Amino acid sequence: MLGLGRRQFLTLLGGAAAWPLAARAQQASERLRRVGILMPYPQTQQEIQERVRAFKEELHRLGWIEGSKIAFDERWTTDNIDLVRSNAASLVESNPDAIVAIGGRVIPILKQTTHSVPIVVMTVDLIGTGMVASLAHPGENITGFSVFELSIIGKMLALLKEIAPNVSSVALIYNPDNPSTAFFQREFENAAPALAIAPVIAHIHGLDDIARAIEEMARLPNGGLLFAGDVTVHALREQVVTLAASKRLPAIYSEPALVKSGGLASYSPDRIDLFRRSAAYVDRILRGEKPGDLPVQQPTKYEFLVNLKTAKSLGLDLPDRLLALANEVIE
Repeated sequence: MLGLGRRQFLTLLGGAAAWPLAARAQQASERLRRVGILMPYPQTQQEIQERVRAFKEELHRLGWIEGSKIAFDERWTTDNIDLVRSNAASLVESNPDAIVAIGGRVIPILKQTTHSVPIVVMTVDLIGTGMVASLAHPGENITGFSVFELSIIGKMLALLKEIAPNVSSVALIYNPDNPSTAFFQREFENAAPALAIAPVIAHIHGLDDIARAIEEMARLPNGGLLFAGDVTVHALREQVVTLAASKRLPAIYSEPALVKSGGLASYSPDRIDLFRRSAAYVDRILRGEKPGDLPVQQPTKYEFLVNLKTAKSLGLDLPDRLLALANEVIE
């Protein structure tokens, strides 16, 4: 070759061979990333839509522009577990770069479906349910955020007692099909005696069970209700609130949506904040970090809502101190 020695020619040839590799690497880094979103709620529920919107907006802020750098595959279900299973399977088969999911009944299904796709979850107790090896080092392909630190059950019970001081027996109402909620019972039974409250456990699977539990509490003097977080209660929130009101029972919920539907009070983590924080984890995974190396995080922000109109209908006079603590007072 004119003007080139053998060594120069080989160096040039090697560099030319590397060009396609470099181009392919650049294309891979710029390829459209796909993120699956699995929500065990109907797509029509506005408050859940707001949380997913916050998740997407935070990813956008972090540089992931929908349509050019990232695409979302959303699957919305109800508490129908067969539908959850089919949606989980189809999401995994689509080979996404990550999946975001919420719910104590959803996470075990995803864990059974894939051991390779990175999953960022929001649920109650990842350790107790065996989803991760430890909070600091989850291992495998799952990490995420706790949506409900267990000691919050005691806080909810204390708030209910302050809202309705005459309450002397309270039913913890939860669906045992959700493996996360089973841990609430121990916390509830431990916290009740110090508040001079007799704890009652009510397992429910649907509206008939909820109606029966409320009816039984209405027969007791000074009864009250505490609803643990679950998609069954959330899906039936309008009926739940109506039933509690019909029996004039003070109730505290783990979802603000029930207070906005007419329920008395709620205390829960700020789920918008959790969805934003989960976006940061997805960002780190898309940039190469492994989910098993990302520690499971606890909630840092909480919301306390009270419905003043409902309190008045129950004859409850809420103290100013309690109203001052509320993030939102619905009148």
